[in-house]
Amino acid sequence: MWRELHPIGRHPDSHGYRRSAWTGADLDCRAWFEEQARTRGLAYEVDRNGNQWAWLGDPTAGDAVVTGSHLDSVPDGGAFDGPLGVVSSFAALDELRARGTDLAKPLAVVNFGDEEGARFGLACVGSRLTAGALSTEDAHRLTDADGTSLPRAMEAAGYDPDALGADPERLARIGAFVELHVEQGRALDLTGDPVGIASAIWPHGRWRFDFRGEANHAGTTRLTDRRDPMLPYAETVLAARREAGHAGAVATFGKIAVEPNGVNAVPSLVRGWLDSRARDQAVLDTVVGGIEKAARAHADAHGVGLDVVRESFTPVVEFDHGLRDELARILGKDTDISVPVLGTGAGHDAGILSGRIPTAMLFVRNPTGVSHSPAEFAAEDDCVAGVLALADVLEGLARR
Repeated sequence: MWRELHPIGRHPDSHGYRRSAWTGADLDCRAWFEEQARTRGLAYEVDRNGNQWAWLGDPTAGDAVVTGSHLDSVPDGGAFDGPLGVVSSFAALDELRARGTDLAKPLAVVNFGDEEGARFGLACVGSRLTAGALSTEDAHRLTDADGTSLPRAMEAAGYDPDALGADPERLARIGAFVELHVEQGRALDLTGDPVGIASAIWPHGRWRFDFRGEANHAGTTRLTDRRDPMLPYAETVLAARREAGHAGAVATFGKIAVEPNGVNAVPSLVRGWLDSRARDQAVLDTVVGGIEKAARAHADAHGVGLDVVRESFTPVVEFDHGLRDELARILGKDTDISVPVLGTGAGHDAGILSGRIPTAMLFVRNPTGVSHSPAEFAAEDDCVAGVLALADVLEGLARR
């Protein structure tokens, strides 16, 4: 399975993956998922929000145990973020069949659409829609950098955007969702453990900073006469690093758009996107508030206007404690193994769904600590350990 997925959407120069939602590479990944379902004799379906499902057992029976992740990527992302969870889910199902496990509950593997938000600027679109955390109206207003709306992109890919919306009946049939994911950090590498359990997802969000100045000639405009929005933007980037460092949080300006974007032109607009995450809400508010205060001071000093817009936000997510403890019990059964419990600053579909159904996560060790990059990695032995841990968990949750 890994070899089949490996070349899809891989860029020959960067060696990273470009699998944005509803593009050709994403559709190839979706075709791969459907093939995996059908070759296993699983019941395959696509829900109203474009999420793919592969069922072992009756999908309508209720109290189903679901696993899976996503197949899309950030621009030039790594091979493991998302796909490892989907591949491991099919492999864990194969393992349960090889064991001859007698299941009392239906099992499903899911591929949630547009988890990364790389194309339309909002993460976890498929799971947000399903959980009712994103309205149909707001989904229809999402557009990519070329001005293509989400409905138009889905339609071009052969899907019906008119059906988008909350799916409470589907969620009511799910008793537990367990998502396996490569760790996005080095906590497991530092402890020497191949697999860990998630405790919580830090609160996080995305803010857009629009610095509005005045376009002018780079060669003829005196420095003192300029209203250059690039200067307060640059100072704000440094302020974000300082604020995050003081608070033990993270803050990143990783995307920028400049107008008119000419080498010999003073910009009229610099638009930067801030991603910030912290261990709790109070710390995050302090960090983002400090960054905005600094940005406004720098903008005023340079005669530049500033608008700050919060584009998305996810509060702290505490995974279901009962399910988390059950995972720890299953994985430690008849052994002296204590599986570490980790917090994470990364958002996931499991976090979006946690407000509606019991969810949990397993992490697989990433020795590089790098994610959203081609350097992202997990050793084969650790991947196998993740599959076996997931199989044990699914067996413990669904067996008679």
